[in-house]
This record gives sequence, C-alpha cells and structure tokens, in this order.
Amino acid sequence: MLFEFNLYSTLPLIFFFHILIYSILFFIRSSRQENYADKLMGWFLFIGAFIVVPWMVGFAGWYDNQPYRDILFFTPFVHTLAIGPLLYVYVRAITDFNFRITGKAYLHFLPAILYLVYRLTSTGVDILVFDKYNLTNEYEDPDFAGWYSALSTLSVLVYLFLSIKHFRAYKQYIKLTTSFADLVSLKWLRNFLYAFGLLTILPIIKDILSNFSFFEKMRYFCPWFYYVAFAIVVYYIAINAYQAVYIHLRKIEFKPQLLLAYQETGKDLELKPDEEVVVLPVDEKGIELKNGILKLMEDELLFEQPDLTLSDIAEKLATNSVILSKAVNQQFGMNFNDFINQYRVNAVIERIKDPKFKNQTLLAIAFDAGFNSKATFNRAFKKFTNKNPKEYLN
Repeated sequence: MLFEFNLYSTLPLIFFFHILIYSILFFIRSSRQENYADKLMGWFLFIGAFIVVPWMVGFAGWYDNQPYRDILFFTPFVHTLAIGPLLYVYVRAITDFNFRITGKAYLHFLPAILYLVYRLTSTGVDILVFDKYNLTNEYEDPDFAGWYSALSTLSVLVYLFLSIKHFRAYKQYIKLTTSFADLVSLKWLRNFLYAFGLLTILPIIKDILSNFSFFEKMRYFCPWFYYVAFAIVVYYIAINAYQAVYIHLRKIEFKPQLLLAYQETGKDLELKPDEEVVVLPVDEKGIELKNGILKLMEDELLFEQPDLTLSDIAEKLATNSVILSKAVNQQFGMNFNDFINQYRVNAVIERIKDPKFKNQTLLAIAFDAGFNSKATFNRAFKKFTNKNPKEYLN
C-alpha cells in the first residue's frame, strides 16, 4: 500500500493510531462498567480519528496516485456533522449517569445520517451504474466541499454553545447538591470545550484573512496545521476522559430543569415525579430543617462522609433535595458544598488541638473529616480561615 513517510503524513499518522486505540479502550470499558458516557466518547474518538485520515494519506501521496485518489473521493471519511451532537450528548451523559439517548434525541444525528446515506448512494450509483464519476465531484473531495464544511462548522458551533451552557449549569448544580464539587468539577472537560471552540472558529478566521493578498498563501498550508491541532485537542480529551474517576460521578443526575428549581428565590419548592414545581410555605419548615441538619452534622458527624450529597440528607430528613437546598441557602447563607466543607474545616481545627490526634498527620485528619483530596482541603481551609493549613499551624 502506498504511503510516503514525511513530516506531513507521519505526525497525523501517530495521532490517528493513538486516538483510534483510545476509542477501542473506551468501548471496552463501557462494556465492562456499563458506562454510557464511555460509549459516546468511544464514538466521538472513532469519528474524530478518521477526520484526520484524508490529510494524513493525502500528504502520503494518495491524491496524486490511483486507485488511492478514487478511494478518497468515493469513501466518506469525514463525518463532522456527527462531532457536535456526540460532544453534546457526552457532556450530558458524564454529568448525569442515568442519561440515555432516547426518542427525539436521536434527531440530533439526523443530518449526519443523511450525509452518510447521500455519500454511500452517490458512490454506489457512480461505481455500479455509471462506472465513472457522475454524482461524485471528480475534481474535489466531497468531504471538503464548501457547503459541507460550512454546514459542519455551523453544527459544531451550535452544539458547542449547548455543551458549554449545559456544563456551566452543571458547575452551579454540583455546588448546590454535593459536598465534593471539586472532585467532580471536570476541569479538563471545560478546557477541552473552550479549546475546541477556538479550534472551530480558526477556519473562519483563515477564510476571512485569505481574502487579503498578504495572507493568500494561508489557504494552501493552514489546513494541515488545523487538522494536526484538531488531532492534538481530540487526543487531549481522550487522555483526560479515560483518566476520569467515575465513582463520584455516578451519584450525580444533573438535569438543567432541576437547577431552575434550586435557583428559585423566596420560595420553598417541591418536585413531583413529573418534575413540576409547586410552592410551599417557608418559615416553619425552614427552621425545622435547619435543626434537623444541625443534628445530623453534630450528633452523627454526617459531614465525614466524603461522598455526601444533598439527596442523602434529604432522605434522612424525609424531604426532597430542592426544599433542603433552599433551607441551607436561607438558614445558613451558603450553598451545600460550602456548608459541608465549613463543617469539615472546623472539625480539622478542633482535632488539631486535641491530644488524641497528635500522632496523625494533618492530611490524615483532613481525610477523616471528610475531605477527599489535599487540593480540596487546602482550598476550603484557605476560604474559611484566610490562611493555608501551614500558616495556621505556625
């Protein structure tokens, strides 16, 4: 098989195989752990890897030699219309362990499916009926047709917007409902979304600048750099998503409509099974819940549970998480994550002074108090004492 090894073909080749291997690893882990988000990431990486193929083999001599040129023109390698929807549903799946693509959600993938059907049909007709180029453009790889590139860019931008919007809402949600927000903050996903957004608008900037004579050369060498950058960004999410710890994420079931209920002010809210919201009286119930929360914290030391959630406490107090969140916000003036971490910090301070704990390290005391990482402990300690742990001890 023809493949001319050079910088322009070898570098994409390295990323292609690495991304493809990660795709297979995600499919395997998804099957073993029944993790739907891994399955979606596997498809995202699989499609992402093949987007690089035309430029990789193109610089390896395929566009200049037969039958390789025909293979590129008749085979749909680039499915960028599926990239945006896959990214969006992955963001939803990793922030809600019970999320599944069902019903109308499959419509997100309709444009990608239609394009695949169109390409396979036109290829089949040209090869089997005409035995030559007819429906397929003989002079331009259909995967890089102007209309398809423009539609793909628009699709990716729309789904990036939806993904970032969903992710930002998720960040607010975990502070309201978990005591381990730092551990499930998914900072690597945030970095990827913004990097992918920048990567998506680069071709638009390139097309604008190429209209000026000074930048005219950009239209010839920029695409290679763009697809290498694309491979690097996709490889970045492959590494970080595979290293992600899903143990705590399994306890999160984020749905945007729930956040709206949590953010209601001046009302106590109760969610029915169909997620409709009704208004309840505030004062007496809020005070009752406050006393119940304090009892659980001080008598049962519930804050010591590193994976404690708002739902766990709501179940013990025979209420729901929306009402409880409102009670925490109103009665203690902070969100649930800060409320629990403040208890943990106070517990650490008390135990530092207690002779019973003199043989334990500060980090061991922090873990016993419910913190799940050194970084989270340091941030929380600094927030509530205005000193880092070392300064406090000194």
